[in-house]
Amino acid sequence: MFEAFYEMSATPFTRGIPSHELYMPPELEEVENRLKYVTERQLFAVLTGDCGTGKTTILRRFADDLDTNRYKFLYISDSKLTPRNFYRILLSQMGFVPKYNRGDAKRQLHEEIEIMRAVHGIQPVCVCDECHLMNQEMLEEIRFLLNTHLDSKSPMGLILVGQTELWKKLQLQAYTAIRQRIDVQSVLNHYDRSQSLYTQATGLCRVWQRYFY
Repeated sequence: MFEAFYEMSATPFTRGIPSHELYMPPELEEVENRLKYVTERQLFAVLTGDCGTGKTTILRRFADDLDTNRYKFLYISDSKLTPRNFYRILLSQMGFVPKYNRGDAKRQLHEEIEIMRAVHGIQPVCVCDECHLMNQEMLEEIRFLLNTHLDSKSPMGLILVGQTELWKKLQLQAYTAIRQRIDVQSVLNHYDRSQSLYTQATGLCRVWQRYFY
């Protein structure tokens, strides 16, 4: 209704705004560049931040900017994720029928990743969201997943994303082994007053340009 009244071409301030039209301050651009670095070198990264700091925003932008001829983007967001479902979801997103047993599915995943790389020249990158809700068994399984080629190479780029509680959890003694494997760690902070005002002003200018011209 108000779109027609104000002669807008689309509804502003929606969650579905195209990622290439999102406002990217230097802080978010830096985080996206880190995620790209992790993808290119098949590293292990952790991205944390409080609610509303832009984690989902940067993931959308990152996924849309990936070269689909070189990378396969895999995304998991499950508050009750188990190791078996972890492999099942990854294999399904890669286009394969996962084997039932957890150990068989894990071996299947490694084999299909090697084929994907050798035959098609495509590297997978896996993003696990809401990881602050993961239990110890699931986090340990991720550590085991990274143990390939005598612990000399990771099978994929792996990015754990979660609220600040995730990093606090990883600081515990029980998670020392997985913490030592982290190659890149990024934190999204809340904007201060000056950043917020600048972001709002810039965002309004972009809304005006997009929806009124």
